Amino acid sequence: MYLLIAGVVLSLLKWLEFGVVAEWSWWWVLSPFALAAAWWAWADASGYTKRKAMERMEQKKKDRIDKQREALGIKPRRPSR
Repeated sequence: MYLLIAGVVLSLLKWLEFGVVAEWSWWWVLSPFALAAAWWAWADASGYTKRKAMERMEQKKKDRIDKQREALGIKPRRPSR
């Protein structure tokens, strides 16, 4: 996400010919978009995206169970080491 924001900002600065970015080549200005595409390709191919999604789902599940236990007056489990 940060690479996309950087790409949009740099593109806007280049298009408006603002500051030092106006002197840069378009290749340098547009490179964050290529880096973002490479990151997404790697994240999907390596399973990073799926693993992070599963971790978020597990955390939501744990939080929901802990909230229900507190409502019943049972202390939530201590985090495992």
